[in-house]
Amino acid sequence: MPTADRTSRTTIADALAEARLGLRRVTAPELVDAIARGAVVLDTRTPTDRDRFGCIAGSVHAPRTLIEFMVDPDWGHQHPAIHGFDQVLVCVCNGGFSSSLAAASLQRLGFCNATDLVDGFDGWRKAGLPVVAADHVQFD
Repeated sequence: MPTADRTSRTTIADALAEARLGLRRVTAPELVDAIARGAVVLDTRTPTDRDRFGCIAGSVHAPRTLIEFMVDPDWGHQHPAIHGFDQVLVCVCNGGFSSSLAAASLQRLGFCNATDLVDGFDGWRKAGLPVVAADHVQFD
């Protein structure tokens, strides 16, 4: 079976590295401070993961499959927590990988202060930071 020529395609590692070039990623303690200053946490995890492990208090459930639609004002269904392109938006996934791709996508939409959480929700929990039960009302 032929293998892909390394120069002929972009791997997920390449895409991740490219996405992170434009991000100033935050650690869990930095996210605590960012939240206190008004940052919006966009939790891209599945409802199952949120139910199983909890979530960061006040986070908005923005599944990875919908996040761009939930923030872009031109789409017409912008989440009420999103109010401006200069707002700090911090994407959170389980391990800090797909959230980097989501944050880079939000930057392409004009949200210049979009970023993500290093080590994702796993890093948040390992830092011993508080977790609350998931509330899917924000998503509905």
